[in-house]
Amino acid sequence: MATRAARSAGTAGRTQRGKAPGAVRCRRKFLRFFPGGFRDETYLDWERDYKWAAHEQWASVLGETEFGALVEQERFAEVALRAVRVESRTNLLFSFEKMALRDAVRSPKGAEQFARGLLEFLHGEGEPSARFDAWCAVIAALPRRQTRVLTWPLATVFGFIAQPSRHFFLKPMVTRAAAREYGVDFGYTSRPGGEAYDRLLGFARVVRRDLSDLRPRDMIDIQSFLWVQGSDEYEE
Repeated sequence: MATRAARSAGTAGRTQRGKAPGAVRCRRKFLRFFPGGFRDETYLDWERDYKWAAHEQWASVLGETEFGALVEQERFAEVALRAVRVESRTNLLFSFEKMALRDAVRSPKGAEQFARGLLEFLHGEGEPSARFDAWCAVIAALPRRQTRVLTWPLATVFGFIAQPSRHFFLKPMVTRAAAREYGVDFGYTSRPGGEAYDRLLGFARVVRRDLSDLRPRDMIDIQSFLWVQGSDEYEE
């Protein structure tokens, strides 16, 4: 059941017809770039295929059974290595975030914290917002050199890659710009946390419902749609 925070994110800025003020405009922009919608060949090439390839690779090397077995065997460094390797083949994180992550999991302690925390976030029990809070606490406690490790992109990238049916990847500047274009305030906070993430997922569900006739498959499609709205790459 959606939390109150998620429901409020889904209603903020809604019109009487049930759609946010900018929903139609954002849809038109997306279709100008990709007339075939989420099945458009250019869309697949530019936005979806490499993200889905990362998910398939994750499922191959860190699926739930394999992930659990590696942690049970205390092969924490192997978990960290595989996770970093899968992410490195995407362009989702900034280079400084990639370096901060590699530094953080280089030590045995950092690798163990990362592996146990990520397994619990992805496959543990309890409310999703509480699990995300716990995951953020793990990231914040990882060893660091210069750059902080707890950023929204780092907190959300592995959920997005591993479970794109459930999790959304947040690039703050682009997603906030997209939300403004859409006419929704999803209650962004600079520090990653469960309540804010819950509101973000609520916003993503609103967009998915608005685009239901285009048959979005998962959060990869929703994240890509919003990327088109907020990124300088798609200025008209």
